[in-house]
Amino acid sequence: MIMKNKLAGISFFVALLIVCSAARQAKENTSSHFNWKKIHVLVYTKNGKGYVHNNIAAASASVQQLGKKNGFTVDVSDNPADFTEENLKKYNALIFNNTNNDVFDNDDQKLALMHYIQAGGGFVGLHSATGTERNWAWFKRLIGASFQRHAKHQPFKEIIIDNTNPSTASLPHIWEQNDECYFFKEVNPDLHVLMAHDLNTLMDDKDKPDFYGMSSPSAWCHEFDGGREWYTALGHDSTTYFKPDFQQHILGGIEWVIGKNKPLDYSKAHAKSPGDPLPY
Repeated sequence: MIMKNKLAGISFFVALLIVCSAARQAKENTSSHFNWKKIHVLVYTKNGKGYVHNNIAAASASVQQLGKKNGFTVDVSDNPADFTEENLKKYNALIFNNTNNDVFDNDDQKLALMHYIQAGGGFVGLHSATGTERNWAWFKRLIGASFQRHAKHQPFKEIIIDNTNPSTASLPHIWEQNDECYFFKEVNPDLHVLMAHDLNTLMDDKDKPDFYGMSSPSAWCHEFDGGREWYTALGHDSTTYFKPDFQQHILGGIEWVIGKNKPLDYSKAHAKSPGDPLPY
């Protein structure tokens, strides 16, 4: 009887250790441990000719709210002249907030972005950012894919594939959304997919892309040409940007691209032209 009690006690102690370890891991996957105090981000909102989302002001305000809450500073700009090497050096991450179509005036501005990424900069893309610079191959590789089309706005489900990333760690395995379901082309083969649309829950009168079967990537991250990039396809509605779960989703994406917050190293910036050969 004593032996049974000892074994029961040991089993309980082991189970307790496992639960505590899992809880500690979940906590480590959130942004609570991240030092935001010296972080400075640029939210870029430029749109070229074509459709412009009406969610841009809300998304910018949401990031500013996150900055105020967590202690990092936020600049907002729609001016491509801000893309100079000297100016971008100030930022730990660039957030392309629902940018669309051509957002640069000249090759010097594009080179400034390339050099920033090659120096180790962080890049975040929100929703329609995959419709940006559709004729620039390097940018499409950076952001990870190019927008193709979306199904009509409706409720559908997202499946969390990787819950160890800070942008998905706090989300349920099945995350119910009411949004636009984006589909993509020219997908970068090196993407680490974090979340996928569950196409079984989607009503669409057109043929669904079947490259991934009945799922389709909706959030991802990867390292590209020296920098780190994170993107989410969700966020069509202004109200979405003030939902706590979506704010944590964005905050985690910003955290991931900043990583260990190493200083930018412009000695690694090698681009000569926006049309330089792609790394692969």
